Amino acid sequence: MIINLRKFILEERHYWSELEAVLNKLETEPEFKLDLLKLERFHYLYQRSSSDLSKLMTFSAEPNTRRYLESLVGRAYGEIHETREKPHRLTPLQWFFKTFPRTFRRHVRAFWIALAAMMVGFILGGFVIAVDPGSKYVLMPFGHLQGDPSDRVAQEERGDHDRLANAKVSFSSQLMTHNTRVAIFTLALGITFGIGTAIMLFYNGVILGSVALDYIIAGESKFLLGWLLPHGTIEIPAIILAGQAGLIIAGALIGWKQNLSLKLRLRKIAGDLVTLIGGIALMLVWAGMIESFFSQYHEPVLPYEVKIGFGLLELTMLTLFLSRSGRRNIKETKIRPTFPAS
Repeated sequence: MIINLRKFILEERHYWSELEAVLNKLETEPEFKLDLLKLERFHYLYQRSSSDLSKLMTFSAEPNTRRYLESLVGRAYGEIHETREKPHRLTPLQWFFKTFPRTFRRHVRAFWIALAAMMVGFILGGFVIAVDPGSKYVLMPFGHLQGDPSDRVAQEERGDHDRLANAKVSFSSQLMTHNTRVAIFTLALGITFGIGTAIMLFYNGVILGSVALDYIIAGESKFLLGWLLPHGTIEIPAIILAGQAGLIIAGALIGWKQNLSLKLRLRKIAGDLVTLIGGIALMLVWAGMIESFFSQYHEPVLPYEVKIGFGLLELTMLTLFLSRSGRRNIKETKIRPTFPAS
């Protein structure tokens, strides 16, 4: 058999790269599963690469390419023929530190869309307050936010008495209940093909933006950060994650580029939705406790620097948790071929 080696490699290498990408996905994400069509494609790529390897074995040239293919075919063979251990139940810690962040990252595109919807509302809310400060009586749904920010700060800092004395637990429960309702409603509106979810995120962004600029204009930025950061760095992302889940539902209903029935599309995302809902619930429980026992106390009881520092620490830890937790590094070194220039 006579083949043009350079032309052969140029024609086949994209199949090898595709197979390698699938193998990397399977090895770095243990929970990643291939559906029937992808399994058929994976088997085809394995067979084609094996055939290519047998052809290259007759040549002494391109030893790097041959070793690369040997490694690639061996890894694919291992994935196809390995005996997997019976699945075991995840412990709560394994679920929280592995399954939850991996699920978040698997649908991170929906998260960015949800964040963008809230940020648009945030910018608009701040703009409206800057142009017409009196509009806060319309934009802000809570009466205690509609007064003069400086008057509220003076009253809070006076600290004559603990207004939450003997009521911290009940206040915390009220906060958790309210925020959970908002999160569930935001998620459930995904059945409107995501339109309702986007509106809810936008509306919450408008409220947040109007409150923020109202306090900034009044010169109470330090109070604002000390009040919102400790609980807001967890509560606000939790609402955005609820929006992410709602958009996942919308994506399944729309079915972009998915040759599956609606029933199968919804079944495919069911586990991820349950995981996100569980994670959101835990985040809102934490946020409610922090808001009740920590955020509501200001100078001179708690210095603003301490509260701001605590909030920034929470934000950093949450970012690292969602972006890094549950990742598994591949220890083995991959052999990279030197392909001929195109």
